[in-house]
Amino acid sequence: MRIDVVTIFPEMFAPVVGNSILKRAQAARRVHIETHNLRDYTTDKRRTVDDRPYGGGPGMVMKPEPIFKAVEAIEAKAHGPRRPRRYDACRIVLMAPQGECFSQALAQELAGLSHLVLLCGHYEGVDERVRQALVDQEISIGDYVLTGGELPAMVLVDSVVRLIPGVLGHARATEEESFTDGWLEYPQYTRPLVFRGMAVPEALRCGHHEQVARWRKLQAVARTLTRRPDLVNRRTTQ
Repeated sequence: MRIDVVTIFPEMFAPVVGNSILKRAQAARRVHIETHNLRDYTTDKRRTVDDRPYGGGPGMVMKPEPIFKAVEAIEAKAHGPRRPRRYDACRIVLMAPQGECFSQALAQELAGLSHLVLLCGHYEGVDERVRQALVDQEISIGDYVLTGGELPAMVLVDSVVRLIPGVLGHARATEEESFTDGWLEYPQYTRPLVFRGMAVPEALRCGHHEQVARWRKLQAVARTLTRRPDLVNRRTTQ
């Protein structure tokens, strides 16, 4: 999988994509992650990426020209200048508060793509023509506003890459996680058997696989009902 990130702060990504699972995934050639400085696609001496909004108002708006040039250059490099972009092969995603709320299901969908281009917005947002003619999808990581799209892009990259086959050590590592099947994950324990008077539940020590699976399922349901009843309501309305 190839992931290209267009940003005015590419230096923010190095500590994230250069460590842990993301670093190992790139070393194993499961994913190629590249950041692009949007200012490299400007034409003026000041490398301007924003301008005042038509109609007035506070703040600045990101200009369309550098964004279009950046995406077109990325696509030409990845797929050739004459190859038309296909939605199922390369998806252009704008990280924006107005977008679809990010979820595990969406992460799994994106992990199945071969090429993902992430646009990091800033200021009051991007020129609407970017949405109209360039962006395939808008994604938000929650109902709140951040100073830019860099942190949301990092969250998305981390969530998506770990779902790519072969990235995590165990093939079933992502099968029983929270949200994968609509429930929160069950409690986890490791050694020591007793810590400060708190013991590992007997059901996990019995060695009976069916009993362990039953206990985990009951715990997952109980935890979801207590902490995220909205997930249960969502399951019943589907």
